[in-house]
Amino acid sequence: MTTDSPTLSLSPGLDHRALAKAAQRVDELLDGLPLPSARTPAQREAASSALDEIRAARTEYVEAHAEEIYDRLTDGRTRYLRLDELVRAAASAYPGLVPTEAQMAAERSRQQAEKEGREIDQGIFLRGILNAPKAGPHLLDAMLRPTARALELLPEFVETGVVRMEAASLERRDGVAYLTLCRDDCLNAEDAQQVDDMETAVDLALLDPAVRVGMLRGGVMSHPRYAGRRVFCAGINLKKLSSGDIPLVDFLLRRELGYIHKIVRGVATDGSWRSRVIDKPWLAAVDSFAIGGGAQLLLVFDHVVAASDAYFSLPAATEGIIPGAANYRLSRFTGPRLARQVILGGRRIRADEPDARSLVDQVVPPEEMDAAIESALAALDGDAVRANRRMVNLAEEPPDGFRRYMAEFALQQALRIYGADVIGKVGGFAAGAR
Repeated sequence: MTTDSPTLSLSPGLDHRALAKAAQRVDELLDGLPLPSARTPAQREAASSALDEIRAARTEYVEAHAEEIYDRLTDGRTRYLRLDELVRAAASAYPGLVPTEAQMAAERSRQQAEKEGREIDQGIFLRGILNAPKAGPHLLDAMLRPTARALELLPEFVETGVVRMEAASLERRDGVAYLTLCRDDCLNAEDAQQVDDMETAVDLALLDPAVRVGMLRGGVMSHPRYAGRRVFCAGINLKKLSSGDIPLVDFLLRRELGYIHKIVRGVATDGSWRSRVIDKPWLAAVDSFAIGGGAQLLLVFDHVVAASDAYFSLPAATEGIIPGAANYRLSRFTGPRLARQVILGGRRIRADEPDARSLVDQVVPPEEMDAAIESALAALDGDAVRANRRMVNLAEEPPDGFRRYMAEFALQQALRIYGADVIGKVGGFAAGAR
């Protein structure tokens, strides 16, 4: 079996046909090799060299043609394609630029350690689109629009005030949308199903005119270590990451650009002259702990109540990945020194220590959580709160700054989830460390 890298003969300013031909030669090389774990050092080097060269070419091409590509895929920005729809459309219209659906299906069938890392090519493409001054904002707007699933469930929720899903449930009472994370067996660890359920629930809470305030809390656990106790969130499900079930587009990027961004900005609608978004105040209530993605969530809520025995941590550095948009937001709350201790050093912060006051608004004994939550919800239900929180969010997190961060995140997180260190660590968790 050959271990020679294909001769790509790529030159600056290459056109799409040359890129497609070069990509095909790389695909032929990869198809002729064993799975990554079974490759010889020479085969690994051949694959790595070929991938580096074609990825450099893809980067150059999408950076040079991002606006043209996006306009073609969206009919001159008249169609709103979500991330998954956009990468599929690009695969069809621009062969060789991003992986085909068949290639991604093959990737999804493998554990993380056995994948070719084709999501890195999706990251290259999305970084280029998000960095483009016209295409990027339009894509953010597309991701703020309500999902088809939420629009289908909206009449039922408006009528009954209740929607129950696998990973989250939503109940409306007295103008409050009570959103509960209910993965009781895994401490609300995050996966693609949770992201889908959460975005659906956030959409419903924002679209229902009878809801004035949203609230997020973890449900009661059946997990042996926390049986009978509420838990907020244990962060990314590392076992799912090891098994190859934490996708870049449908989890890592959808999570940030979908429901979390909607909590900040609101859900986009055709709207009225007053505003093109519907946004509402949100409260988070933390029981037991907010780890990883759970801690990230606290940075977008208008008010956070925590039990005095809870703690917060962002162990992404020890896991080897990037903690979502926490690197963008955390310093604003804690200052740069504490942010580095948490993100780079993995420092855990207890709710009852002074530094926790930069992350939460109230710390109360566990038995007083319900009363504190109801009091805080009443305070958020003021006529001027919605307009003021919109202006605060605009001042603190300008859309262009967030867009530029997410553009780079799209690629850097893709590279991290295929890093040898990450694959080794999550393999340990999958074997029973968590």
